Amino acid sequence: MKQGVAYAGVAGAMWGLVLMVPQLLPEFSPVLLSCARFVLFGLVTLVLAIPMRKALGRLTLPDVWMLGRLALIGNLLYFICLVAAIQRLGVAPASLIVGVLPLTITLYGRHDSGGVALKQLFVPLMLILAGMLCINLQTFAVEQGALEDKIAGVLYALAALACWTWYAVHNSRYLKQCGHFDSHQWSVLCGVMTGVFSLVLVALLALWQPAQLQVQVSTERWWLFWAYSLACAIFGSWLAALLWNAASKRMPLTLSGQLIVFETLFALLYAFIWRQSGPNLLEGAAIVLVIGGVCLSMRRHGPGRSGGATSRLAPRCNVT
Repeated sequence: MKQGVAYAGVAGAMWGLVLMVPQLLPEFSPVLLSCARFVLFGLVTLVLAIPMRKALGRLTLPDVWMLGRLALIGNLLYFICLVAAIQRLGVAPASLIVGVLPLTITLYGRHDSGGVALKQLFVPLMLILAGMLCINLQTFAVEQGALEDKIAGVLYALAALACWTWYAVHNSRYLKQCGHFDSHQWSVLCGVMTGVFSLVLVALLALWQPAQLQVQVSTERWWLFWAYSLACAIFGSWLAALLWNAASKRMPLTLSGQLIVFETLFALLYAFIWRQSGPNLLEGAAIVLVIGGVCLSMRRHGPGRSGGATSRLAPRCNVT
């Protein structure tokens, strides 16, 4: 289980960096940032898929159906909503609202075998929820900005939360049932599918909304745009997903759901470094509550409590 926690932590660190990109490139729209990232992600994974020709022959119609839904909901739609939330609220509030994922994933996946009973997670989940309440107080009572933008930002963050809750639960379930793909192969296939959807979206925008693809900025900003998009594609999409899939196979869903909070904590760390100041009182309280909830949850998943169930659910596919 410790190896799974380590994988989840590194994945969270990479996803936290991705959350900084909308802050660094505010002049680019959420759709444009998302399309660039995932078209490049599709190209990277297409290259990685070349040695997987035999694995591609094992694709079934249910596999394609699941990959399509994961790509559209868990990658493209999630990131569009998240970027829109960050551009309206800032990195810290948006990432902490989405950081309620440990609560929503645990509740949504509570009937999965191999996890701790929900009543044993009541206290850690309440700590995490209290942390989320602190950051919402921060957003509406302290942060400056138009009320309409704040409300829209919160709604976008909630939509992103719903997308990734669905993605995390269904991806974990399918990986555990999968008998013909390992974590690397599944990540590559999902990347190719995401690239296809992104290209379709770019084509639709070019035909009916070409203004969405046009931004009046300097050449230097465009270079930064493509550099950040490529970094997001390689580290924030392919490698982070590979590590997360490996972590998901080593832990029950109730624990892996808690560890998504690493993304939030690393995003906060990067945001504080960027603005060259530490957290204020409400932000500090939110961080302490969330970390406390995760640590307590990990104790509830100690040896002898979920190990046996996890072994029974061990996937038939090899983990890379």
